Amino acid sequence: MHIALKRPSASSAVRIGTVAALALGTVGILGMARAPATTSQVRQCSSSPTVSRAPFGKTIEPYTGKLTQVYRYTLTNCNRMQVRLLTFGGIQQSIMVPGRNGKLADVILGFKTLKDYVTEDSPPVTANGGPYFGENIGRYGNRIAKGTFTLDGVTYHVPINNNGNSLHGGLIGFGDHIYAAKEVHSAGSAGVAMTIVSPNGDQGYPGTLTETVTFTLNNSNELKMHYHATVAGKATVVNFTNHDYFNLAGESSGSAYNQVVQINANRYTPTDKTQIPTGVLAPVKGTPFDFTTPHTIGSRINQDNAQLLIAQGYDHNWVLNKSGPTMDGLRLASHAWDPASGRELTVWTDQPGVQFYSGNFLTGTLVGISNHIYRQSDGYTFETQHFPNSPNQPNFPSTVLNPGQAFNSTTIYQFSS
Repeated sequence: MHIALKRPSASSAVRIGTVAALALGTVGILGMARAPATTSQVRQCSSSPTVSRAPFGKTIEPYTGKLTQVYRYTLTNCNRMQVRLLTFGGIQQSIMVPGRNGKLADVILGFKTLKDYVTEDSPPVTANGGPYFGENIGRYGNRIAKGTFTLDGVTYHVPINNNGNSLHGGLIGFGDHIYAAKEVHSAGSAGVAMTIVSPNGDQGYPGTLTETVTFTLNNSNELKMHYHATVAGKATVVNFTNHDYFNLAGESSGSAYNQVVQINANRYTPTDKTQIPTGVLAPVKGTPFDFTTPHTIGSRINQDNAQLLIAQGYDHNWVLNKSGPTMDGLRLASHAWDPASGRELTVWTDQPGVQFYSGNFLTGTLVGISNHIYRQSDGYTFETQHFPNSPNQPNFPSTVLNPGQAFNSTTIYQFSS
């Protein structure tokens, strides 16, 4: 993982082929899990990606209290990859990706109707909050200890909704709001920009925050998410992320524990019993958290390990290495693939961490988009982010956003087969 590899951006064949070259540099389980690939199976094509929009029902917008129209945008490229985005929650409802045999599959977990998202995805409850399928998470992704932090000498309290802590922005986070949206087009890509304005005091957070997340799809099967935010009036803390649950065999295929994962991180942040980081950046070597070489998700998840017991599996932040492959100025975060279908996902980001979560709290109580009941192990996340509880950990990278500053961050989900 520590090779000096600068990924060129000339063509999709070169872009994906470099990932294959990286994979060939590893040994052991990777060699058994997938056949060595030297060329991309992303078809070369030239027609521009398209965007379409359709109504997706109406619901109450919490900021206004008014019944408001929700839209679904569909991004499609010339390789038949398709991404469906909702203006409710900035949600990615589905991502259709071809496999080795050309067959399309939806590779993220999701719901069929707007009602399902409103009532099940992140309901305003004080325990666990919901699965957050596909949501744009904000203001603060992941956990803040006891829902309390101090900024500029003022102590703020945000809602507690997860084991005595605040999770993913509180009781009514960014995944519960309706975004303003507009199409965006550029050379070789198309998408939609979604904007939310969070008023001062929203969920207890200071400052009036404006966030725009722009989703774009290109013909290299790359879904880019660019986050831009500013705050007015007071400084605040921000930690945006996407909460897709991936299953590269297809969202209705059952357990993803046989899929292979590699994470570009030599350290992670172990937690206390309430899943708040202790502040230690612990080495992964010699632990079930070592994904510097590829492993299936399920190969070590049942080991007798205190951290796995706390989270009931993987639900931790990995400290991404500053070395390793790069693409368009972004560092490699993680790589996953399904040996059966050949589908691969590579995640690139400029964020310092990634939360790998193995779907531990899917309990068989939710019915997905294809009328399939989701259970533990059916999906996993790569939430690119700053570290959990950073406002209370001075040794972690800062998440403070001041008036007059702009927050900008990019993550790319790159698919191939």
